[in-house]
Amino acid sequence: MGGGKWELRWMIVMVLICITTITTEGIWLDLPNSGTKCVSEDIHNNVVVLADYSLINNQEDSHLHPPATISVKVTSPYGNTLHQKENMTHGQFAFTTSESGNYLACFWVGGNHQGGALTVSLDWRIGIAAKDWESVAKKEKIEGVEFELRKLEGAVEAIHENLIYLKNREAEMREVSEKTNAKVAWFSIMSLGVCIGAAVLQVWYLKRFFHKKKLI
Repeated sequence: MGGGKWELRWMIVMVLICITTITTEGIWLDLPNSGTKCVSEDIHNNVVVLADYSLINNQEDSHLHPPATISVKVTSPYGNTLHQKENMTHGQFAFTTSESGNYLACFWVGGNHQGGALTVSLDWRIGIAAKDWESVAKKEKIEGVEFELRKLEGAVEAIHENLIYLKNREAEMREVSEKTNAKVAWFSIMSLGVCIGAAVLQVWYLKRFFHKKKLI
């Protein structure tokens, strides 16, 4: 009985660790005066993504220059633009993924900023971390232990979906790897055959040449 309780506790701890490691990401990006900094995330289909970004400008002489701003563009794995803003100091984007793959968020310095590098704070939340649990609790009138169990259930479902997604990606990669290995094997056999054929032709040509010259 005691062992069962410990196993349940360890399961809860592992679920919470998974939640904090795979569904939330707080990042600070240092943007140069020219160039782009991007953040990518591999996300499967039908997942809610919510992100807040804000400019952190610690320059003491910022009042001597035009106000610093940033531009942002978020694209899907197939290149569709999901969010694009220019000359911003802070903002938010939210969407539900319709494609599986790497989603890209790129930031660059906007306007005619002449100061040093700028820092952008990005709070990137995915899946269970992006869900508004307070609204769910109010709507369904749940609280206390039931509320925590509902959150835990949602976390388990999210982890299960991630595991299925990773399993499918592994199967796709294994299939691609097997096809590639088969093509490489056939190419190696063909190359070896060409080399052997060229060697045989070369020996035949040399033998014929020496016979004509009566060297052998």
